[in-house]
Amino acid sequence: MKSWLSHQSRALTGTLRKLVRSPLSTLFNVTVLGIALALPAALYVGLVNVQNAARAAAPEPQLTVFLALDATRPEVREIDSRLKKHDEVASLRFVSREQALEEMKRASGMAGIAEGLAQNPLPDAFVVDSRSAAPAALDRLRTEISGWPKVASVQLDTQWAQRLGALLELGRVGLLLLATLLAFALVAVTFNTIRLQILTQREEIEVATLIGATAAFIRRPFLYYGALLGLLGGAAACLLVWVALAVLNGALADLSYFYGARWELRYLAFADALSVLAFAAALGWLGAWLSVGRHLADVRPM
Repeated sequence: MKSWLSHQSRALTGTLRKLVRSPLSTLFNVTVLGIALALPAALYVGLVNVQNAARAAAPEPQLTVFLALDATRPEVREIDSRLKKHDEVASLRFVSREQALEEMKRASGMAGIAEGLAQNPLPDAFVVDSRSAAPAALDRLRTEISGWPKVASVQLDTQWAQRLGALLELGRVGLLLLATLLAFALVAVTFNTIRLQILTQREEIEVATLIGATAAFIRRPFLYYGALLGLLGGAAACLLVWVALAVLNGALADLSYFYGARWELRYLAFADALSVLAFAAALGWLGAWLSVGRHLADVRPM
C-alpha cells in the first residue's frame, strides 16, 4: 500500500510540474474547457433562479374567487360559510373591495390610476387554499365554485406556475442535451491534448518500456494530467459563472431599485460547484484514458 501511494504521489507531482512548465498551453486548454463547461453551468443556474422565483411567487396552490359587484353583505357571508364548510378548502382569506383598492394605491405606479377612479371597480374576493395540489382537483373545485350564485369568476393563481413548470422541464431537457454535447467536446479536447503529450514524450516512453516500465506506470501520469486539466477547467467554469452573475446582479440592482424591490440572482451552490468540478475531472480522466489506450501502443518499441 505504501509503495502504491508513493507511485501515485510521484505521478501527481510530476504532472503538476508539467502543467506549470507550460503555462501558456495549460491556460489555453483550461480556458477552452472552462468556457465549454460554463455554458451548461450558467443555464443550470438560470433554471434554478427561475424555479426559486416561481416558488416564491406561488408557494401553494390558490384560487381567487371574485364576487359579483352587486353582491350584498349577506350573500358574501353565505359564500364565506360555504367555503369554510367545503371539504376541499384548507383555508381562506377575505379581501374586501375597499382593501383591494387600498392595496392597489400602495402598489408602485398604480397610485395615480387609483386616485383618478370615479368609483371602486374592484369586487370582493376570497383567496382559497386548496387541500390538494393536483391539477384535476383544483379544476374540479374551480368549476364547482364558479357555479355558485354571485360568483363572477374563479381564477386559478397557479396556472401560470404550472405553465412555467412545463417550460422549466423543457429547459432541463435542453440543458441535458447541451451538457451531453459539451461533455463530448471536453473529452475530445482532452483526448487531443493527451495525444500531443504522448507524441512529445515518445522517446521517454520508448526508453521506459525498454527498461521494464509497466503499462500502468506509463499510463498513470497521462491520466492524472487529464483529470487535473478537467478539474482546472471546472474551476474556470465556476469562476466564469460567478463573474457573469456578479455583473448581472449589479445591473439587476439598478433595475430593481426603480420597482421598489430587491432582485438578486443566486450563485452556484457549493454542492453544485463541487459536482461541476468532479464531473469535469471525470471527463478529463475519461478523455485521457481513451487517448492513452488509442495512442500509447503506437509509440512503444516493436
